[in-house]
Amino acid sequence: MLSDEQWFTEYCEEAGSAHSFRIKARLHEEQTRYQKIEIYETTHFGKLMVIDGFIMLSARDNFIYHEMLAHPILYLHDAPRRVAIVGGGDCGTLNEVLKHPEVEQVTLIDIDERVVQLSEVHFPELCGRNGDSRAEFCFTNGYRWMAEAPGESLDIIIVDSTDPIGPGEILFSGEFYSACEKTLKNGGMLIQQSESPLLHMDILQGMYREMKGAGFSHRKSLFFPLSVYPSGWWSASMARKGEPIGGFREEDARNRPFRTRYYNVDIHRSSFCAPEFFYRELGDAGPPASTEVFTG
Repeated sequence: MLSDEQWFTEYCEEAGSAHSFRIKARLHEEQTRYQKIEIYETTHFGKLMVIDGFIMLSARDNFIYHEMLAHPILYLHDAPRRVAIVGGGDCGTLNEVLKHPEVEQVTLIDIDERVVQLSEVHFPELCGRNGDSRAEFCFTNGYRWMAEAPGESLDIIIVDSTDPIGPGEILFSGEFYSACEKTLKNGGMLIQQSESPLLHMDILQGMYREMKGAGFSHRKSLFFPLSVYPSGWWSASMARKGEPIGGFREEDARNRPFRTRYYNVDIHRSSFCAPEFFYRELGDAGPPASTEVFTG
């Protein structure tokens, strides 16, 4: 909501809280077939993308989110060749995945083509690899695409989704996770943004439960700061098909042939450290049996 004093405020009703950003100008507003998209210029966070009243990203801190959704899971997989991104129309996650030379194909599946088109105009820094020959764009329902994809055809699935409301709700369901499990090769991995562990443990509990019901017995979460999202503390949760989530390719991560602003080997290790309440409230998702998960 934009006030008369030129502050955009997102209300987090379930937490009884809100956060605001001072606005210089509204740059774009439209109602697409699927959602309302707004672009603002802020005084301190650069451009801000808002969908259906919820902040999606800012120019100032989106690199943290996109790097943490892409690089940890790509370095946890032995040989990530074929990747699908469900959602992620701002193209930031796609941009990070395509930095990995071992990746041969990335398919971005987003229901609303306008998100990509507006990102190319207002966030060109996130879209610089959209023309990469390894990138493919499919503007369709993410659940339907995954359900119809050939079995055992992907190494990595990244779910860069909105909150579990409206069109994004199906992406947190057992049906969707079952479709992902079918589509992943043995040892393949899924990662999905999983909200704030401080405010949304019920969502995380539901994700862990539905992932397990879909056949993913190995699940784990990582954590990172993000100032534009409720509580400023965010998470992503991953699952692996048929194998434990073990050590990462530490030497490859240390000698990565590209620059990052947030991700590094120490961040990779530390991001998996969780507070005690997280283990308690997730039940069977207790601490790792070995430090191998963190040290490689």
